[in-house]
This record gives sequence, C-alpha cells and structure tokens, in this order.
Amino acid sequence: MLLGLACSLLAEPPAPVIPTPPPTVPAVSFEELPVFNNPQGSVMPAVDPDIAALMNAVSQQQLVAYVQTLEAFGTRNTFSETQREDYGLGAARTWIYNEFNRVNGGALQVTYDDFPLNVGGLVTSQRNVIATLPGVSGHPGVVVLMAHYDSRNADPNDGGGPSPGANDNATGVAILLELARLMSARPWNQTVVFAAFTAEEQGTYGSRHWVQDRMLNGLVIDAAINNDIVGGRPGIVQAIRIFSSGPETSGSRQLARYFNLVSSLYLPNFRIALIDGVDREGRYSDHREFLNAGVPTVRLTEFEEDFSVQHTAQDTSEKIDYNYLFQVAQLNLVVLANMAGAPPPPAAPAVAPMADPGAYILNWQPDPQAAGYAIAFRPVGLPDQLPYYHFVNASQAGNVALTGLEPQVTYAVSLAALDANGRISAASPEIIIGPPQ
Repeated sequence: MLLGLACSLLAEPPAPVIPTPPPTVPAVSFEELPVFNNPQGSVMPAVDPDIAALMNAVSQQQLVAYVQTLEAFGTRNTFSETQREDYGLGAARTWIYNEFNRVNGGALQVTYDDFPLNVGGLVTSQRNVIATLPGVSGHPGVVVLMAHYDSRNADPNDGGGPSPGANDNATGVAILLELARLMSARPWNQTVVFAAFTAEEQGTYGSRHWVQDRMLNGLVIDAAINNDIVGGRPGIVQAIRIFSSGPETSGSRQLARYFNLVSSLYLPNFRIALIDGVDREGRYSDHREFLNAGVPTVRLTEFEEDFSVQHTAQDTSEKIDYNYLFQVAQLNLVVLANMAGAPPPPAAPAVAPMADPGAYILNWQPDPQAAGYAIAFRPVGLPDQLPYYHFVNASQAGNVALTGLEPQVTYAVSLAALDANGRISAASPEIIIGPPQ
C-alpha cells in the first residue's frame, strides 16, 4: 500500500467531475434501530453521563456564529485572495487556525499542512489546518473528523467571484470547531484529529496530500468521518444520510452501522439513512482519499439537498436550519466521544464451530482497559434481521462459547469493547462463519 501511495504522489490526479444535479432526491430507507436482544452480561452499551453532558453542551449559537463568520469572508475559493485579513481563502484559514487555538486552552496541537497545487496552470501554495487532540491510552490509531473549508461558485477555479459557501461547507467546519471546543476540555483514550481541508472543490487535493503524507510517515488511521453539506433547511426530513462503500463486511459499512448503534442510544429521534455507496452519483468529497488508502470512512450529508443554491452566490447562512445542524453536531459528538472514550477497538476474534449445530466458540486477547465486550452475530444476506448481540463481562472475556444460533444462517461476527459506563468502541473487522451463501 505504501508503494502505491508513493507512486500516486507523482501522478496527476484525475480532473474533477462537474455533475448535473439530479432532478429529484433518490428514495432511501431508514436503518432499523439496533435491539440488544441477548443482554446476558451486566456491561452493555448505554448512555454515558459525561458524553450526554457534552452532547447537551453543543451550542447552536456557536454553530451560527461559525457559519456566519466563514460566510463573511466573501469567498473561500482555492484561488482567491490570500493577503487580506478580512476577505478570501487566506483570511479564512488564518481565522480557523486561530479559532482552534482559542477554544482549546492548550490541549490541541494546531498546525498548518502546506502543499503546492497546480490545477490547469493555476499555481498556488495551499494550507490544510490540522488540530490534534492527543489520546492518553497509548493506542496508536487515530480518528479523523474532517470538513473542507474552501468554497466555489459555478466555476470551480473562479477566485474572484462571490462564493459564500454557507452550507457547502461552512456547516461542516462549524461542527469541527464546536467539537474541538467541547472535547478538548477533557482527556480521551484515543487521539482525535480535526482536519479542515482545502482544495476539495477542485478534486480533493488537500485531503489527498494529507492522507498520503501522514500514512507514508506511519500514521495509523482507525476511522475517518466527513461532514459535507450538513446544514439542512426548514421543512426537510429530520434525518441524515450516511454514505459508506461496500461490501457489507467492509470497514466503512461497519463504521456506518456504528453510527446507527450509537445514535440509537443518544439521539433515537434523529434518524439515519445508511446509503451503500462512496457518495452521491457522480459526486465526491474528501473521504474518498481515505477510502483509497484503505481507511474505513463515511460521508454525512443532509437528507435532502437544494441543488439550486449549491455552488452559487445564493448558498447563504439564512437558508440553513440551525436546529438541524445542531442535531448533526450532536450526532458527531456522541459517535466521536464513544470511539475516543471507549477502550481501543479490538482485533477480530478467532471463531470456530462446535459439535452442536449453531454453536461456536470465540477466542481473543482481552484488553485490561475493557470492562466487557459486545459480540455481534449479523445475519449475512438477511437485511431485515437484526444482529444477535451477546454481552460478556471482563471476567468472562477471551474464551466464550455461544449456542442457539441458526445452523443454516451465515453470520458476520464482530467484537467491540465496552467500559464500565457503557461507552462502546468501534467494532473489529467481521469474520464470516456458517454455511456458504
């Protein structure tokens, strides 16, 4: 993989596709909320009081201020002004950098990530803004929360025309800043990276540079979450679309299901539509660069987009539904806090059939930080059937025999770690067991 990344550093990225917006929003189905139908252990996924308090501390007023401040720079186009303090891309990235430093009380490590850019003969120096919140557990993997801060109008390379980019994507950056403000007030087990990328609108150049550079330098990325166009508007369904690339056993699909599980505990009335796909048809965003590098990743996008204002001077802040954005921020917060606050994600267990049909034995190395584990048996090819969950305490973990499963069903088995307050880690890779499909 590293050889492939090194080679791709030398290759010219493909030209971005300028799509024709679809006339209607495609129909989607809502994922069923998980039901813990085998709660045998005393340690189970639950609402952690500290995470709930942080969720309730999300400030809608702060989100409004962040969006309106970014909008007020007039344009954040990749090729716009960089020398003025009140206008253009340079002013925006300086403000984001300073805001990360202002809100965190010294807990965040805030840096610029510089790279050269040449698009069709337009040459500039670009800067991603990266804020890192170090974890305390020693686990090497990081979780990335990302949003692109650049904007565009009908011409992606027009650095002079108005491009307020309120929904696309000041809303995503607002979530970055708000979660950095809240989460940097306390320690977390896992390192979290808040990444504001540039040059997304020309072809995800900023995220491509950061991912390739960091992974070539040994950074381990457990998961990456992208918020792009998440402001909503009054009247749309109170739900969020989460795009993830298959197959069903992929890490990205696992991450999407993790969103659904955690949201069912903390925000059951804000629904999730899980979409099997990298992105909307013919579209792209920064998470694709993580996917190309083999990192589990998802994109969050509002349930119903207004294509008439995207990439125009009409993408302004008064059109946003800030209660909707508030709920999206809360969703990101509870998912990120569970991932960063739980014990580290475990490796996949070894699973072997027992003599009795429908019986299996699981082996793994327990983590001393874990108070228990959630074992999920997800029926493969039966989307309407919910996973079978089994919970074990730390004293039972490591060597578990399970019976009563359907002998004729193929299952995808995964493992997640729990702490004493019910925080749940991201799941391990899935192991397929049972008869072939």
